[in-house]
Amino acid sequence: MTFQSPWWLLALLVVALLVAVYVVLQLRRKAYAARFTNVALLGSLVPRRPGWKRHLAFGVVALGLATLVVSLAVPSTEVRVPREKATVVMAVDVSLSMEAEDVEPTRFRAMQRAATEFVDVLPERINLGLVTFAGTATTVVPPTTDRAQVAVAIENLDLAEATAIGEAIFTSLAAIENFQASLESTGEEPPPARIVLLSDGTNTVGRDNTQAVDAARAAGVPVSTIAFGTDYGTLDIDGERVPVPVDRGALEEIADQTGGSFSEAASAAELEQVYSDLGSQIGYTTEPKDISPWFVRAGVLVVLVGAVLSLLWTNRLI
Repeated sequence: MTFQSPWWLLALLVVALLVAVYVVLQLRRKAYAARFTNVALLGSLVPRRPGWKRHLAFGVVALGLATLVVSLAVPSTEVRVPREKATVVMAVDVSLSMEAEDVEPTRFRAMQRAATEFVDVLPERINLGLVTFAGTATTVVPPTTDRAQVAVAIENLDLAEATAIGEAIFTSLAAIENFQASLESTGEEPPPARIVLLSDGTNTVGRDNTQAVDAARAAGVPVSTIAFGTDYGTLDIDGERVPVPVDRGALEEIADQTGGSFSEAASAAELEQVYSDLGSQIGYTTEPKDISPWFVRAGVLVVLVGAVLSLLWTNRLI
């Protein structure tokens, strides 16, 4: 919780001063009473008071006043709200190494399920595109709010040879640039954009990662990467078991240099969680919400309760 006008909290010192004065007055009354040795005579001179009840009523009123003072400082809390607009291009690796079975049932099938979950996580106003890459990179679905179109495309993906990570970033940037140009032509301001790239391997063909990173930085588009798979993945090629370990280092470097986030997932469940977290980061933002009305209501209610208790127990307001 934060305060927009924190200097008002200094008024709590006034409430503390009132409490201190009350305590001093009570101590003086006790000291005055102690000077009388004739208890019966004192009882006839000073009427009996409700003791602790009177103190409790004053304490409740003081608490209510303190709550009202806090409301003057305009307390606020952070709340999560859907972004009005954003553009996300999801680039997924469909190279043959995704057939490895170190992730059940295979890396490819687990990726399809998790990618579909990601489609569902993003708020409706987020424009989502899909790029696939193996030996080349292709824009399968340009950025759109049509979630069904993206989901169908994910279900119909096919695998191919090689891994062109650099080309995937360049193709994603081109899809974003074309979409933003179409918005500008209608007078709309392009929303912020991001690339979410999933891969299990090393760049083997096309432009290298360094060139792609430079292009993404120049465009101001962060690339969040997910390293999917384990170090023990293998692929059966012509009867020979070929190791296909995940390459974390290259993907982490891409994310670090473009201002994106890096994650790794060694199972279908972990990949779904990573996609869910990314969806929350991209699709939502936090904004301050003024909660001072809550403190006003609570303060007034507590003061009223204290006043009522004081009237019932002492026949006085305080």
